[in-house]
Amino acid sequence: MASPKLRFKEFDGGWANLKYKDVLNIKYGKDHKSLSDGEIPVYGTGGIMRYVDKFLYEGESILIGRKGTIDQPKYVNEKFWTVDTLFYTEIKENSVPLFLFQHALQVNWLGLNEATGVPSLNTTSINNVDISLPSKEEQTKIASFLSAVDEKISQLTQKHQLLSQYKQGMMQKLFSQQIRFKADDGSEFGEWEEKPLSHYFSKIRNGFVGVATPFYVDNGIKYLQGKNIKNGKIDDTGLIHISEEFHLKKKNSKLQPNDILMVQSGHVGECVVVTEEYGNANCHALLVLTPSDSHKVNSQFIVYYFYSEFGRKDISLIKTGNTIEHVLASDIKEVCILFPCVEEQTKIANFLSAIDQKIEVVAQQIKQEKQWKKGLLQQMFV
Repeated sequence: MASPKLRFKEFDGGWANLKYKDVLNIKYGKDHKSLSDGEIPVYGTGGIMRYVDKFLYEGESILIGRKGTIDQPKYVNEKFWTVDTLFYTEIKENSVPLFLFQHALQVNWLGLNEATGVPSLNTTSINNVDISLPSKEEQTKIASFLSAVDEKISQLTQKHQLLSQYKQGMMQKLFSQQIRFKADDGSEFGEWEEKPLSHYFSKIRNGFVGVATPFYVDNGIKYLQGKNIKNGKIDDTGLIHISEEFHLKKKNSKLQPNDILMVQSGHVGECVVVTEEYGNANCHALLVLTPSDSHKVNSQFIVYYFYSEFGRKDISLIKTGNTIEHVLASDIKEVCILFPCVEEQTKIANFLSAIDQKIEVVAQQIKQEKQWKKGLLQQMFV
């Protein structure tokens, strides 16, 4: 008998050491193709696939991946059907379903994988998973507490989604001029003018394309690649550094603040403004757009434009390649954009940046809540 590190004060005594076969019965999902449409959800490894007129099970159940996504158990409490790549479970009387679900979230399911190709689980592996069980009263208390944490994470996630949708909607209205800003003195800004990017960006070129691996060093010049450009930000995960000597030789791919970096192969169109932190960096196989005069164009405005529906459409018209998409510097130069004056560009960029800051705050809150819950799970279970 054992007990957890963190416990509600009204409970004491040890927990019973059991196996999953002692707390649940495993059932196989079935094919749903012959079923008629209805109101019963059909669960697959990625979520609800469709709705049908029959159900396999009604009530509380833990769904566990049989093939494919085996490491994301789901809790269900309704009439449902499951596909044959999922197991569903009958919960025995000694276990509270939500407590079992919270325990299942901690299991290293991938460590139980028995296949060399598509990850797979069998009933024997699941049945032999260890679980320590307190009284049903303590299970209920733990499950209710953790479910409240899950609800908070869910609310934050929904807030994050709504803010992201709001940002996309505002970009649509701003770049279509449905919404216009006014000057600080209250006067109207002038008409937007259509110009090619080359009008405001005198140097549009490719970053270094070639073999750079012999010049990688542990500590040196930051070397940005396509993988480091995500959602308008620089992600330094796996950031490479190159030698000073190589950096000085590759002057054409040297960066400076306010340059725009754009991914030209793969997830084309992803872009970012180079900040002071990366002002003396270098780059590999990225498009580099250097403004002729930062007093006449706001680079962040351009980045937001390319994340709008208008910018994405522009990229779709010039990208090439079937397997790996690609854009050329020569084509980017000719992309025509409606430019407001730089003062209005800046107001638009600042407005969208403020929304991004709110989105980032919520993203950090979600991350912190998930980390907190992870710590709770490690301490509240044996």
